[in-house]
Amino acid sequence: MRGTLIIGAGAAGLFASRYLPNALLLEHNPKPAQKIKISGGGRCNVTNKEISPSHYHCGDSDFVAKVLQNYDNTKLLHFLAKAGCHPVVRKKGQYFCPRSSSELINILLSHRPKIELGCEVMGAKRIEKGFMVYTSKGEFLAKSLLIASGGLSYKKIGASGIGYEIAKSFGHTITPLRPALVGLTVQKEQFWFKQLAGISMRARVEVAGKVFEDDILFTHKGISGPAILNASLYWERGAIILSFLPRLPKLSPHKIISTQLPLPKRFVKAFLKSIGIEDKKVGELSLEEKKRLGLLCRYPFAPAGTFGYERAEVTKGGVRLQEIAEDMQSAVMPGLFFAGEVLDVTGELGGYNFQWAFSSAYAAAKGIKQFLVE
Repeated sequence: MRGTLIIGAGAAGLFASRYLPNALLLEHNPKPAQKIKISGGGRCNVTNKEISPSHYHCGDSDFVAKVLQNYDNTKLLHFLAKAGCHPVVRKKGQYFCPRSSSELINILLSHRPKIELGCEVMGAKRIEKGFMVYTSKGEFLAKSLLIASGGLSYKKIGASGIGYEIAKSFGHTITPLRPALVGLTVQKEQFWFKQLAGISMRARVEVAGKVFEDDILFTHKGISGPAILNASLYWERGAIILSFLPRLPKLSPHKIISTQLPLPKRFVKAFLKSIGIEDKKVGELSLEEKKRLGLLCRYPFAPAGTFGYERAEVTKGGVRLQEIAEDMQSAVMPGLFFAGEVLDVTGELGGYNFQWAFSSAYAAAKGIKQFLVE
C-alpha cells in the first residue's frame, strides 16, 4: 500500500508530488501537464505580481487568503528560479515562462514522479487502512488520497468530472458548476454583435460589483475578449454594463456621427442601427436621439449564456470550502485531500489559477505528510 494516490497529473498534482516521494499519480491523458502546455499561448502565465483573494471567485475568501499567504508568488518564483526558470513580467503583471510552457513542465517532472498514464479513474471508496481507487488499469490502494483532477473545461484534453463525483461519494457538497473565463452568447436584441465578428476594441465591463477595463472581441457566437472572460467569472444572470467610451467626445454638429467617434467605423454603424439612429450629421439629431447616443457610454445587456465548457478556460464552483481544513484535508473524510480547480476557488485571467494550484498543492502536501506520520 502506498502512502498517497494523487488523481490528476496537472499543475496541482505534480507540484504536490514533489513533496510526497512515495506518491503515485493517476492520469487519464497519455501525457501529463496537458493544460499547462497550452496555457498562456503556449508560454504559461504561472502567477501574477498581485495575488490576493480579490482576484478570486470563491466560497470563503479568508480560507483562500491563508492558503495563498503560506505559499505566495514570491515563494513560487524563488522555487522556479532555483530550478533555472526566470519568468518574465508581461501584460497586467503576469509572469510568463521565458520561452515556453515546456520549461515549467520539465521542472515539475524533474523529480521523476511515479505516474500511471492513460489511467481512467472510475471511483474510490474508503477501506480499513486507507482508500481504494478503481481505474481502467485496476485497483490502487493508499493511506491517503489527493484529488487534483481539475474541472470540466478543456474537454479536448480530457477534462472530466471524476473529482467532483468522488468528492460527492464521500459526502462532500459541490457548489454549482459553471463554465468560466469564457465568451458570452447574446439574446436577439444583441444579434448585431455577431455581424461584427473579428472586431476587437477596448471597453469597460461592469458585472456584480466588479469592473474590468480591457479588450472585448465580437465573434460569430456573441462577445468575448479578456474583459468579457473575466466578467463571465462573476456573471450568473441579469445585465452586464458595457462602456464602449468613457464619455462622449465633443461632436461637431456639421459632421457625420461615425466620422467623429474614436471607435471602429463598422462598429459605430452597427451600433447606431441597433438603437434606431441614422448615421447623419450630429446637428440633425433630436434630443431623444442624443440621449440614446449616450448608450455608447453605458450599454446594458443580458447575456443568453456562455460559449460552454468546450471554450471555457476554467470551471467555476466545486468542493465547498467550508468542508475543507486549512491543510486541504476533508472535514468529513480523514485522509482525503483536495487541491486546485476541483475546489470552489476560481481565479481571474492572469496567472491566478496556476498560483492557486501551486499554493493549494503545497498546503495539501504538507497536510498529507503530517497525516501519514500521525
